[in-house]
Amino acid sequence: MFTARAREALYDIIRMRRDVRAEFSGEAIREEALHRVLAAAHHAPSVGNTQPWDFVVVRDPERLDAFAEHVAGCRKAFADSLPEDKRRTFDPIKVEGIAESRTGIVVTYDPSRGGKHILGRHTVDESGLFSAVLAIQNLWLAATAEGLGVGWVSFYEEEFLRDFVGVEDPVRPIAWLCLGPVTRLQEVPDLERFGWRQGRPLGEAVHFESWGKHDEGLNGARLPERRDADV
Repeated sequence: MFTARAREALYDIIRMRRDVRAEFSGEAIREEALHRVLAAAHHAPSVGNTQPWDFVVVRDPERLDAFAEHVAGCRKAFADSLPEDKRRTFDPIKVEGIAESRTGIVVTYDPSRGGKHILGRHTVDESGLFSAVLAIQNLWLAATAEGLGVGWVSFYEEEFLRDFVGVEDPVRPIAWLCLGPVTRLQEVPDLERFGWRQGRPLGEAVHFESWGKHDEGLNGARLPERRDADV
């Protein structure tokens, strides 16, 4: 079994994980760290052991700039669709760090991997997609443990990204992840700091036996804080 120190370290990593935008240092990620992070992603659980994910690593500066330009156009279209008060809140929020991170990881999902008869997908077909998302979570936590930042970019048109990385149906690109060294990780998530949306207390998210049966006593539950002796 794991030691108390190892258990506390895991909770610390989960607590510190952030969706990084403005904190990338501009330094290149070390190759061995990149390999460890990708290996962690590849160790994610998957329905029927299909491992339906692939990872496209993009590091060419011109390609990073080209994708950043596409994202900027999508960001503007979203901003233009907002009512004036929401736009004022949204305007200062940085939504990507594509060029600054110097590494993009495009995560893809292949629903055909494993063939027609996949153990675990007979009644819940989305479990294949869920598996690829678990790989993203593994990557994110491993990156945090390595002192790296991850930013999930969602302001893009899927068909553009599909062509950009050269995948064909039925494969889908499901995420562009900016990955790189950071100057720091924010204590408070950006969307809370900028007033876009606050997080919910745990007690609202947990239901006992059936929907709507809450225990407000859970609102005091927190992940363990880092102890001075562990720093």
